[in-house]
Amino acid sequence: MTTAQTGGQILVEQLKLHGVKHIFCVPGESFLAVLDALYDVPSIELTVCRQEGGAAMMAEAHGKLTGVPGICFVTRAPGATNASAGIHIAQQDATPMILFVGQIARGVREREAFQELDYRAVFGSMAKWVTEIDQVHRLPELISRAFHVATSGRPGPVVIALPEDMLTEVMASQVAPTGADRSQLPFQVVESEPGQANMLALQQRLASAQRPVMILGGSRWSAAAVADITQFAEHFQLPVTCAFRRQMLFSTEHACYVGDLGLGSNPKLIERVKAADLILLVGDRFSEIPSQSYTLMAIPMPQQVLVHVYPDADELGRVYRADLPMLATPAAFARSASQLEAPSNPVWSDLLKQARSDYLQWTDLSTLGIPGKLQMAGVMTCLRDTLPADAIVCNGAGNFATWVHRFWPFKHFGTQLAPTCGSMGYGLPAGVGAKRLLPQRCVVVFAGDGDFMMHGQELATAVQYQLPILIILIDNGMFGTIRMHQERNYPERVVATTLKNPDFAAYAQAFGAYGERVTDTASFGPALRRAMASGQPALLHCLLDPQAITPTATLDQLRQQGLLNQLRTE
Repeated sequence: MTTAQTGGQILVEQLKLHGVKHIFCVPGESFLAVLDALYDVPSIELTVCRQEGGAAMMAEAHGKLTGVPGICFVTRAPGATNASAGIHIAQQDATPMILFVGQIARGVREREAFQELDYRAVFGSMAKWVTEIDQVHRLPELISRAFHVATSGRPGPVVIALPEDMLTEVMASQVAPTGADRSQLPFQVVESEPGQANMLALQQRLASAQRPVMILGGSRWSAAAVADITQFAEHFQLPVTCAFRRQMLFSTEHACYVGDLGLGSNPKLIERVKAADLILLVGDRFSEIPSQSYTLMAIPMPQQVLVHVYPDADELGRVYRADLPMLATPAAFARSASQLEAPSNPVWSDLLKQARSDYLQWTDLSTLGIPGKLQMAGVMTCLRDTLPADAIVCNGAGNFATWVHRFWPFKHFGTQLAPTCGSMGYGLPAGVGAKRLLPQRCVVVFAGDGDFMMHGQELATAVQYQLPILIILIDNGMFGTIRMHQERNYPERVVATTLKNPDFAAYAQAFGAYGERVTDTASFGPALRRAMASGQPALLHCLLDPQAITPTATLDQLRQQGLLNQLRTE
């Protein structure tokens, strides 16, 4: 039987074939043919967003949570460039994602037509693969390739430009009987196994170690993989630390967990990693932030014995030369590692106990006090006592995130959405994307005042789709992270870091969400309960003293430190 379909219909058919259930978009006339085709495919949900950056971040969050590509559609040049922040996050965070961009008609290229861009040039350095589909008959081939590229090796974003006249072009095709066409098979994620010889070599390395540390990070994990790596750590009594914003890979309540390597890490943990004689690095590149600006391991040859497990051969040896490199996905490695025979009484048991004690002391909220009426220790304690253990915690970038990363007890896989590239504005779109994907889960967004205003308009999306996310907005009237560095490096010379903010509770109410202002610690608990009982998207506008710049430092202390440093150099 022969049928005729437009390019837009063929594209949507291919998305359905590859298991797409959800698309995030900001509509544009350049891909109206795709939107029209989606009208007839109700099995694919569409979330209409308010800005392309937010849409791309929602798709990236989808990829983070599921391990399959999040899908985003945006229109030509302004839409595509707005979406670039989400593409950069997906690239640095190794998240599978596919961005479809409407493109000008093929016949008007290279005239600088309305909103014309060369997408290979624009996205070439920040995406894993960029292409443009000129011929309608190649849609099945190139869509299949996009899914495989986005998920293979080190996952990442794929960008596909779609000329608008290609999407309206009609192609006649032969429909094969059900089950007879092998081209109608969805993509398959390719796993790489570590191999028996490598696992035996690892066992021997551990047998001769005195001070081992395991560092977990990256993508391509699953709940089963986390369970396997936990079993491995238990058997070997290994101290386990997670890389920057990857705490959901190992329960913070487990006796083997000793903290995270990120911004503002425990100094005792940093020294412990430096003093290790064996580092087992699983799934992570160990880039600038977790490596503490590349100071924890020497480059190219670390002083510690390095076992590096990574799913992409291009990364192994690129920065750090490993004594035992393993080309394997974290899930495959964890599965094999859980079967290894462990020593009955590891020589590093006492070191693990001390490292765990150091972590518990570092995260003890009862010892902290900051300037102002609103104490973040009380806020975090209330949240820990109130929210479910499997709540999905989302944040963007700023000093406010320190409270989340240091003090929130991540206990389960799939509970953390945070950009390792440090992109502001990520928390709210990620929260919206998570709640659309998993409506039964509690979703909490932590945001700073500067951070929130980057994509605050996506609160309208949460209201439109009736998504009762909870937003904890910490307002100190400044770009806090930049001010912190400014006071330390250029004391008493404040420029461009002060903010005049709106009443964020009223802002939320204007969108149709629940909004409430919190000015002191005692008011937070009742406000939290009212917000959660509202059944609406809810925002708690928490006023923080500007002096409370970090859990352990004030602006005055940083300024004084900067002045003293200046005196020393004069």
